[in-house]
Amino acid sequence: MIIRSSLGMLLGLLAGTSFAASTLAATTLSSPDQHLQLKVELSAQQQLVYSVARDSQVVILPSALGLQLDAADFTQQLKLAQTSPVKSVTDTYEMLVGKRRINHYAANEQVVTIENASHQKMDVVFRVSNDGVAFRYIVSDSSVKFKKFVRETTSFALDDKARAWLQPIAVAQTGFANTNPSYEEHYLMNIPVGTASPSKAGWVFPALFNSGDSWVVLTEADMDGSWHASRLQAASPGGVYQLGTPMAAEVFTDGKTAGTLLAESKDVLRSPWRIIGVGSLPGIMNSNLGSDLAAPAIKMDASIVKPGHASWSWALLKDDFTTFDVQKKFIDYAADMHWEYTLIDADWDKKIGYAKLRQLVEYGATKNVGVLVWYNSSGAWNTTKYSPKSQLLTAAQRKQEFARLRDIGVKGVKVDFFAGDGQSMIAYYIAILKDAADAGLLVNFHGSTLPRGWARTYPNLMSMEAVKGLEFTTFGQKDQDAVATHAAMLPFARNLFDPMDFTPMVFADIPKIERKTRNGFELAESVLFLSGIQHFAEIPEGMATVPAYVKSFLQTLPVTWDDSRFVDGYPGQFVVIARRAGKAWYVAAINATDSDKTVNLDLSFIGDKKAQMISDGDSSRAFVQQPVQAVKDTRITIKTHGGFVAVFE
Repeated sequence: MIIRSSLGMLLGLLAGTSFAASTLAATTLSSPDQHLQLKVELSAQQQLVYSVARDSQVVILPSALGLQLDAADFTQQLKLAQTSPVKSVTDTYEMLVGKRRINHYAANEQVVTIENASHQKMDVVFRVSNDGVAFRYIVSDSSVKFKKFVRETTSFALDDKARAWLQPIAVAQTGFANTNPSYEEHYLMNIPVGTASPSKAGWVFPALFNSGDSWVVLTEADMDGSWHASRLQAASPGGVYQLGTPMAAEVFTDGKTAGTLLAESKDVLRSPWRIIGVGSLPGIMNSNLGSDLAAPAIKMDASIVKPGHASWSWALLKDDFTTFDVQKKFIDYAADMHWEYTLIDADWDKKIGYAKLRQLVEYGATKNVGVLVWYNSSGAWNTTKYSPKSQLLTAAQRKQEFARLRDIGVKGVKVDFFAGDGQSMIAYYIAILKDAADAGLLVNFHGSTLPRGWARTYPNLMSMEAVKGLEFTTFGQKDQDAVATHAAMLPFARNLFDPMDFTPMVFADIPKIERKTRNGFELAESVLFLSGIQHFAEIPEGMATVPAYVKSFLQTLPVTWDDSRFVDGYPGQFVVIARRAGKAWYVAAINATDSDKTVNLDLSFIGDKKAQMISDGDSSRAFVQQPVQAVKDTRITIKTHGGFVAVFE
């Protein structure tokens, strides 16, 4: 049987033994709607294993659980010490950055306490909601004085017929100025499970799979700075994916001493939630599990949390245009577009300076445009030269610099070039977020890891890159040629739970590049991609080429969404999503395939409303408007590498 052979392969890898089907103890936990079932058991080899079924069909085959510490081994020779009563967990919270404003979470929770041969204990907390399973490890046993992480045997075993959509993670200290890893690779799409990563560093989260009638997404949440960020290991024989750890160089360092790579604690050691989203494709796409399991929002001045849209010169004009006069022009551009911000990028401290920055901020204030500024996060962990650099490394530096920015009137910072996923680097992200919140500043991270629910915990976090964004399509034709399928993949994985600073939308020319997407595709990204501050790449000259109705659409585009609904799509091929602001529904779609695609959309949930749909004309740069009705069978043809937007009010 597949179940038995996959688990046997997994446990053989971990312990050098074959799997016997008998168990010594077991517990079962179901979702509130009873469609998902989690089974946790001890194998005959006294290892903790679990499996997940949806409507009685096994989706995650029996897979290993376990944590090995320097002074305690919870991977073998275990016994079930205690199982808590099942309790109901509910939560309601608000987010201004994400797919919906008000979110509701409900799950059944059970704690399994295991004991090893040395009589040391560890709790594993399990939760099953209607859209997935989550678990975390907690070691609070006082007999384990110092809890130092060695390895985690957590795995996810999938049917060998399942398919995968995965992004490799780059090897640390490679790429531009040794800035990898930055979660900036193309996805391998619809590949057989068990396919090895082309990078020895493994695969990033979120990881997407299709197994029979079910879709599965793997990720983690509730990263508080005490634990390293995880990933999937490069090898997954038999479709068994194991959690991996960051590479040795992915730490905070001053060039003399290196920070901690892996988790450790003198008190309680608590892992992030390991998340397994399970459901139909619409169920996965409508889920908010990645923020449901994040920690609640910190206390901060809520008045500073103002999502918006931003003009940005660097995307198309690059380094030479970070000058006073050009940035003043982009403030005027933002004001004309009714956008809330403009972003001044790298080397502004040298080319503009703090005094002139104040003048730009004061000028922007007269036009209701806030100014954001760029910083280089790095100390000694890469060879980047861009500045301001090394001004945020210590709490004292951050307090001083952030206070200076707030005195000038700057609204937020974009911080770039992080070293990866080690515990000390994750703690650095958290420190920046907290200190920025205290100073009343918004934050956008670039050259970064995946947010993993931070937008809920730190409401001042507007966005993070962690994506091969539009900038790469301006560097070379190869990435431009691949951008359509890449963009059609992102809502299904990278942008599924967390904000993403892709910096979308170009209507005119990209210097020295042949654009491969139509203008309807570009316009649709403004709705499809979720980011607390959407930094638009198009410059004033390009915006001047579009019809008045396109400009009006972008001038009135909402900056936050009350609800979102997946309408249709398939990863890497096409996607149709509806987002609601107030009573208006915005429907957007892109088609990444090489032929025109006709879709029959059920828009009856919108009600009896009509819209003027903006879509592609005969040429790649042309727009057309036409009426569309929200009905159960709304038939629309999307041109190849094209798209549309429609506002139903």
